[in-house]
Amino acid sequence: MSSRTVTWTAPPADPAAATEGLRERKKRLLRQQLSDTATEMFMARGFDAVRVTEIAEACGVSEKTVYNYFPTKESLILDRWDATMASLRTALAEPGSAPVEAALRILADELGGLTAWLARQQDPVQAGRTVVRFGDMLRGTAALRAHQRDMADQLVAVAAEILAARAGLRPDDPEPQIAATALLGLWEVQFGRLRKYLDGSRTPAQVHEAVTADVERAARVIAAGLNSLALDACADGSGDR
Repeated sequence: MSSRTVTWTAPPADPAAATEGLRERKKRLLRQQLSDTATEMFMARGFDAVRVTEIAEACGVSEKTVYNYFPTKESLILDRWDATMASLRTALAEPGSAPVEAALRILADELGGLTAWLARQQDPVQAGRTVVRFGDMLRGTAALRAHQRDMADQLVAVAAEILAARAGLRPDDPEPQIAATALLGLWEVQFGRLRKYLDGSRTPAQVHEAVTADVERAARVIAAGLNSLALDACADGSGDR
């Protein structure tokens, strides 16, 4: 199976794409081509063995063009985190929304995109093995692990800032810090359960059901603590301690 169709490595499609102009469409398609080509080459030869110039040559563009679309080599295959961060900013800032429920909605969308892709493949089992190999490459490559840790730290910082603002606290106060850290831990749970259930014995729908059930189990453990934050408190200066 070619990984040139691995839409699970790319951010969700922008609804605005339906009305985009020719220039925007060409840019979007080139960006996807660069990411798909990089994914295929990295998985075939290893991340460290592939140079950005080789990816550029394979796509018929300059190395500079690649960096115009992706600031780092790592972001060629790890830019989904940008979409997750945008979704978190919107969902957590919504007045009256429970943090755990907001996170579960985002996770459900991301999982749905992956399992829908699996269901469209001629051989979903082999496609699942490809997803597992992709995860193995991420875990087995120091540069990619470091990039993921950096992105996770940024996500925690963003979540802590929003939760603190809603609770009338400072972002570095212990309550928003631990709340944000616990919340982002749900992504680790989802990734881990995907690896467990993509064992070839389940259909994409069954994988979706099993992963969702386990993520919701984890969410129940942290929900009480997260929901105890006095969110949407009126600003009274208590966050300036």
